[in-house]
Amino acid sequence: MLVLFSAGDFGFNLYWQAISLYLLFFYMDALALPPATAGLIFMIGAIWDGTADFLAGAAAERLRLSYRRLVGWGALPLGLAFVAMFGVPAGAAHWALATQLLFRTLYAFTNIPYAAWTTRVAPTSRERSLVAGWRMGFGSAAAALVALALPWLAERAGSYGAASALLAAFGVPLLAIMAWRVPEPIPPALVVDRPAIGGGLATLARNRAFVALNIAAALGGAATALTSQSVLYFFRYVLLDTAGGPRALAGMALASLIAVPVWTALARAYSARAAWIGAGALALVLPAVFALIVAPGSMGAAAFLLAMQAAFIGFALAAWTLLPDAVDWDEARTGKRVEALAFGTFALVQKIALAGAGFAIGAVYQANGFVAGVAQSADSLRAMRWLMLAGPAVLIAAMLVAVIALPLRGDTPRGLRPA
Repeated sequence: MLVLFSAGDFGFNLYWQAISLYLLFFYMDALALPPATAGLIFMIGAIWDGTADFLAGAAAERLRLSYRRLVGWGALPLGLAFVAMFGVPAGAAHWALATQLLFRTLYAFTNIPYAAWTTRVAPTSRERSLVAGWRMGFGSAAAALVALALPWLAERAGSYGAASALLAAFGVPLLAIMAWRVPEPIPPALVVDRPAIGGGLATLARNRAFVALNIAAALGGAATALTSQSVLYFFRYVLLDTAGGPRALAGMALASLIAVPVWTALARAYSARAAWIGAGALALVLPAVFALIVAPGSMGAAAFLLAMQAAFIGFALAAWTLLPDAVDWDEARTGKRVEALAFGTFALVQKIALAGAGFAIGAVYQANGFVAGVAQSADSLRAMRWLMLAGPAVLIAAMLVAVIALPLRGDTPRGLRPA
């Protein structure tokens, strides 16, 4: 059942990776929106995504809604909204924003319950590391499929809307089957406990493990977004290798597949926090080495990106392992359990960070003279290079400070008595 549960991330990542890898590119190149407009739409959508995540977590926490039912009933509407988001006609900025907001709302009310479900299917940190590893593996497989298939399908089907419909045809039944087959154990205390949202937020604010985890994950997520969303532009305009971009993205997804069992083993052998520190140290060294190469070719750039993605997957695996631990850690200290609201709040913080990264790309590109589809100026090319290198490096350095401050050590402190 753990494998089937984790396979749900394949369905969710068919959608999420399409947004992460191609939505901003779709707005700027396919819809021909000005870079700043595209970046603004992406930022508004990402901020709303985080707000919807918070609302979904709050609703599930207060009303004690069934996680599996939210995922099961939301699978079909989510797939339809995904197709609508990539079916927007050229130049239709308002429709681009409206369909993105609709999709992100439905995504939040299915994905947040799925993420919170982890606390119930895996009770210890070691088991959560295993589930996180399986989830990251399925997510990486979906990323590889999307990176290669979406532009290929769009070219042959004639539009991104038709291509997205084919992806949704896989995602919808997978999420429905997973929700139907995987059981959802309900802790006895949660049957009668319906905490006030304000009180739950106050509890989370006093949970220093949760606060440090949010800061670290937001910084790491923003660094990941700056790098991954720069790939298509770097290959197309800096290296003049348009076909190399999708190949590099697919290679990054395959690098994730290889890296997942390595970080999972390290997290289980030592701790998720230790694995996170190791991944961060690797991600700091790589940009410094790549920056020394004056004129990197496609092969050198791809090797750098694959290594960076291997480090990034360590960030994600550690964060999703430690989030349920932070919930248990605070319950052991205070006697209060804030579960779905913690996942919704965590997602809100991460989406704000991703929104900032998407807006930064659009704003910096436009400020340096970017024009889609033509040869770029020296200033534009320089901005593309350094935004992909210096920006993530600064964020990763700050991330490591927050990770070191995490009070979580080893397995979940299940032996502590509640206060």
